[in-house]
Amino acid sequence: MSSLKTPQAWIAAGVRTPFAKVDGALAAQDAIALSVPVVQAMLARLDGAQPDFAVWGSVVPNLTWSNLAREVLMEAGAPPTITAFSTIMACSTSMIGAIEAAGMLNDSSRQLALVGGVESMSRVQIGLGQTLSDWLRKFQKTKTIGDKLGHLASLKLADVGLYIPAVTNRTTGKSMGEHTEITAKEWRIGRTEQDQSAYDSHRNAVAAWERGFFDDLVIPVGETKRDGIPRKDTTLEKLGKLPPAFDRTSGQGTLSAGNSSPLTDGAAAIWVGTEAGLGKLPANTPKVKLVDWEIAAIDFRHEGLLMAPAFAIPRLLARRGLKYSDVGLWEIHEAFSAQVLFHIKALEDKAFLRDRAGVTAELGGFPRERVNPNGGSVALGHPFGATGARILSQAVKELAAMPSGTLAIVSICADGGQGSVVLLQAA
Repeated sequence: MSSLKTPQAWIAAGVRTPFAKVDGALAAQDAIALSVPVVQAMLARLDGAQPDFAVWGSVVPNLTWSNLAREVLMEAGAPPTITAFSTIMACSTSMIGAIEAAGMLNDSSRQLALVGGVESMSRVQIGLGQTLSDWLRKFQKTKTIGDKLGHLASLKLADVGLYIPAVTNRTTGKSMGEHTEITAKEWRIGRTEQDQSAYDSHRNAVAAWERGFFDDLVIPVGETKRDGIPRKDTTLEKLGKLPPAFDRTSGQGTLSAGNSSPLTDGAAAIWVGTEAGLGKLPANTPKVKLVDWEIAAIDFRHEGLLMAPAFAIPRLLARRGLKYSDVGLWEIHEAFSAQVLFHIKALEDKAFLRDRAGVTAELGGFPRERVNPNGGSVALGHPFGATGARILSQAVKELAAMPSGTLAIVSICADGGQGSVVLLQAA
């Protein structure tokens, strides 16, 4: 075990691909192909130097590679001496990668980490059903013609099935949207406020693109140069006309395609390092201190599947003696507009904080006007493995331009009733 003390960790903004809806502009690229230009662009910024290690992740599995991080680095032409490992925690994947990297830093051999993630929802691999897979494996072991014919005769039509991955929770069998509909009803989050939140997200994302905020955060991939999801022509009226997407039968469904994040292709990366490690980057690279983090897990059989950040945020703030108003920037991942809204409602509910999150500290009112100033996942898109790096880069760039000492909270909910939160500080 190393006896080296873990130094102060910093996060520096990285780059990402444009984000595109599934089967859209990036549909021809698999997870490695999407990741390679991001990694190459990140390495080019080191001007001949190199990171000490790399962490990369993807939520949707692929049968042809087990360590995506290593495959991506090799395909990108990175020095083969850079160690690399893959990580996964649903939508928190590349944020968890950043937390892992921060805990691995030291002042000698591990000063700079390349961290990121990717999702290619257009290239999801369809597999054989388990029964057919078992049959095929046994068929391959047969040696004689007689054995092969006998094994062929044992195959039943009902056994010939495919496995098609679905965006559902394995324990409950429900999709993220179905779970969120339930929680939205529990917290009385209506359609009108969800659509308003989605509209604000699109408006903020479009404005950020137009003023050049994303120019140094997004690299082109082929002919695709910017996100294809933010809608300049989105209106509350158009959003209000969209039908429910997950609860289509009760007459009370409130989640629609317009106030939910779309299935998305894309890759993103950030830097995690010591102050000396970040010295390898160009001097104008936005960077901030990683002050603290919290990872929460809840029993989603009794709590909302995506509620974990509402437990993690107050616990982190209470531990640091902070109130909501002490945080100058909030970046909350928008899996769904309803999910952001019931997080905020829970954060302002003293009974919830006391009885369910176990926090008795007075945290004050929540500053809603400080949330996602450059758009969130509903407007920008949500490639599961890439969202953590996307939202962190976005937060780092915004926070680095704010007065020294300003704090930011970055929060991501994840399938499985988990969530991750980091506390950042402007240098």
